[in-house]
Amino acid sequence: MTFNEILGLIMLFCMVSVIFIGFSISFTLLFIAIVFGAIGLGVDRTFYLTYLQVWGSMKDDIVPAVPMFIFMGYMCEQAGLMDRLFATFRQLFAPLRGSLYLAVLLTATLFAMATGIVGAAVSVLGIMAGGMMMRAGYDSEMSAGAIAAGGTLGILIPPSVMLLVMGPVLGVPVNKLYAAAFGPGFLLAFLYIAYCLVRSFINPKLGPPLPKEERMGYNFKLFKEVVISILPLLLLIGSTLGTILTGLATATEAAACGALGSMILSALYGKLTIPAIKGTARSTLLTSAMVLLLVMASNIFGAVFVQLGSAGLIETLLNDLPLPGMGKFLLVMFIVFLLGWPFEWPVIILVFVPIFIPVIQKLDVGLSKGELMLWFGATLAVNLQTAFLSPPVAMSAYYLKTVMPAWNLALIFRGMAQFMVIQVVALAMIIGFPAISLWLPRLLYQN
Repeated sequence: MTFNEILGLIMLFCMVSVIFIGFSISFTLLFIAIVFGAIGLGVDRTFYLTYLQVWGSMKDDIVPAVPMFIFMGYMCEQAGLMDRLFATFRQLFAPLRGSLYLAVLLTATLFAMATGIVGAAVSVLGIMAGGMMMRAGYDSEMSAGAIAAGGTLGILIPPSVMLLVMGPVLGVPVNKLYAAAFGPGFLLAFLYIAYCLVRSFINPKLGPPLPKEERMGYNFKLFKEVVISILPLLLLIGSTLGTILTGLATATEAAACGALGSMILSALYGKLTIPAIKGTARSTLLTSAMVLLLVMASNIFGAVFVQLGSAGLIETLLNDLPLPGMGKFLLVMFIVFLLGWPFEWPVIILVFVPIFIPVIQKLDVGLSKGELMLWFGATLAVNLQTAFLSPPVAMSAYYLKTVMPAWNLALIFRGMAQFMVIQVVALAMIIGFPAISLWLPRLLYQN
């Protein structure tokens, strides 16, 4: 090994150690990349490398879609969309055992298709459903797990911001990656719902039906509420995801339509006020700045790491392992699973995934190169979703704890552990049956 290769490995170790201590991820990546780059590559080369990465990030055609999709999500939240959806599903499935679990997870799934963010979904679901589930006698651990797991679907189901960032890294079109994520996303939602309903059916104490005195009944009023709550949202989803998947618009163009559509939807619900616009703009600015700074810092760190030669060294070591193609794929998935505990998804996608891509591209698992990368992307997305449910980071737990102080972190973690098992089962199914993620891309783009 050369000096620079050893230096790159030390840089990687320092980055992991410093982030574990609790320092800011973005500034840690920038500082370590510049210091080790200056030592190994020289000050001038490191400066030009940093400049090129910043400029390249700013020129990326996909980047403008990030704040617009985030704006769409926050505007839908301001419009009270989740409240309406939850109230409608709550009445629609009132006679069923576990009806509140079903309402939470269906609301989370539909809301995930109108936003690409997690924190807002978990927080709003916690505020909206947490206290109600406690008063209804629902099991606190399962309730916390359902809210946390349901809220994380926003990172997987399009228009996920994570997938938007991942597409260019994997070298696949965002519309195809979105199509590949639908199967795994809906599979996870189905498994979550099936788990809650089956357990509630076996043990009614875990999720009793809604009391008769609180039911609206199946009448015209309920039908009207279903139409008002769901139809406008489906139109918004169709105008964004539909145009992306069919190739009628790029992700950025569709994001612009979605942002405008969310404002129209908010106006129709009577929620488009000046304070709401200001609050949405501020939340969008904060979240976008956090994501884009992470993207820029990760790009700089990754570029320095590659120039030092350490990425090539790790790639060679992985390629030389005496494992079959599927064995190497499983090893990469296991490494990503471990990385998801301490790191945010931008770091994993922009720093570590580029190291694994040459290894994945050489695997012989019976798929074409294009389908292989789509399958890898969808599997990677499900794997990274577990980062929001796995301690010690497990951001969903802290979002939920903030709005539900009656639930301590130990209780929330126990509830999330149940759904972590479902995550692992779903991940195994997607790895074992690639068609789960490839059926929609094949259907839409086979010609």
